[in-house]
Amino acid sequence: MTAPAKGADASAERRLNMIEAINEALDIMLARDPDVMIFGEDVGYFGGVFRATAGLQAKYGKTRVFDTPISECGIIAAAIGMGAYGLRPVAEIQFADYIYPGLDQIVSEAARIRYRSAGEYTAPLTVRSPFGGGIFGGQTHSQSPEAMFTHVAGLKTVIPSTPHDAKGLLIAAIEDNDPVIFFEPKRIYNGPFSGFYDRPVEPWKRHPDSVVPEGHYRIPLGEARRVSEGEAMTVLAYGTMVHVVDAVAREKGIDIDLLDLRTLVPLDIEAIARSVERTGRCMVVHEATRTSGFGAELAALVQERMFYHLEAPVMRVTGFDTPYPHSLEWAYFPGPVRIGEAMDRLLQD
Repeated sequence: MTAPAKGADASAERRLNMIEAINEALDIMLARDPDVMIFGEDVGYFGGVFRATAGLQAKYGKTRVFDTPISECGIIAAAIGMGAYGLRPVAEIQFADYIYPGLDQIVSEAARIRYRSAGEYTAPLTVRSPFGGGIFGGQTHSQSPEAMFTHVAGLKTVIPSTPHDAKGLLIAAIEDNDPVIFFEPKRIYNGPFSGFYDRPVEPWKRHPDSVVPEGHYRIPLGEARRVSEGEAMTVLAYGTMVHVVDAVAREKGIDIDLLDLRTLVPLDIEAIARSVERTGRCMVVHEATRTSGFGAELAALVQERMFYHLEAPVMRVTGFDTPYPHSLEWAYFPGPVRIGEAMDRLLQD
């Protein structure tokens, strides 16, 4: 399940945070492929609101890394046209909450162009966007809309949870010949957090998830990562929730089989099946709202494929079906208390 860093020298490993790892992936792809272009609101001169593109315009020039007007529809439409004519655009949408004006272009054009043209044209574009909570941004800077894109045939949806994976997955996304939605959990941009709002965070430079090899490497899309191996239950998570679940399990001393999905589409259903068949229990945790969230799809797949191995119903722990609150993030997203209580209930069934 865990893909090795192909072509990377293990002796050259450094420790980066996710912003630095993403910046390095973009730098490598700009250097390797003259068809790669990066653009979006404030990504050029300023280097992006989270600094993910810092220094790239100065290094590669304004024709390779440039700012755009505040028009998400226009940004995506331009990227589709560039991709159809042979370029590999990387478009940044400043926050996932702003992606909706470009939704028609993504769904009706980018995801359909290969099929509509009988393979004559493709749209090898990558749409990067910070998503989820983490900055107390409330309703307009904290949404998790991944399920909208996993529903669309022709799109791939990627969500890393570590700097190592962010770099390898982003390189793989840019090199992919189909459109990829690349969501970046902003809560862990600058380092991990303990999973508990009242616990100190381990210094990022000592955290094992911060080890990132130098140079070019790819993590194939569609391969899950086993974070911890256990027999009590299978927990499926992605993005920030991987760290929260891991922290809760360690705190409670429960030996969970924790799978970081990494890519929602394509999904590593084989890894999920192997885990659930062994543990007999399955929990899904995500920050997005519950109704029609991606957890519902995961629960349905587990139920369909592993029904006779289940010793209890599949359990979901998710965000609430309300707009994202401004100052109550820890009450809204699945925190340690809710996840811990759900683990206890699942073990009792």
